[in-house]
Amino acid sequence: MDEALFYDTLRQGLWIAFAISLPILTVALAAGLIVGLFQALTSIQEMTLTFVPKLAAIVGTFWITMAFMTESLVSLFKSTLIPIIAGG
Repeated sequence: MDEALFYDTLRQGLWIAFAISLPILTVALAAGLIVGLFQALTSIQEMTLTFVPKLAAIVGTFWITMAFMTESLVSLFKSTLIPIIAGG
């Protein structure tokens, strides 16, 4: 494996990791901002109030985008990694 192929494969892997993590991180950020704003407006400082809605939003988003994540990883393996492993 030469250097260019290694870096290209690494770039593709990092791009896929970024793409599949973006929906979950975006929803976690939005849920955190909404809960934080609600806590600031009502002066409620309960720790479980921040944890439970964010966890529910993350689990829901993961469940909805699971097919996209799986398809992205399978296509990366089929198109890039398996031919590299089988070829040498």
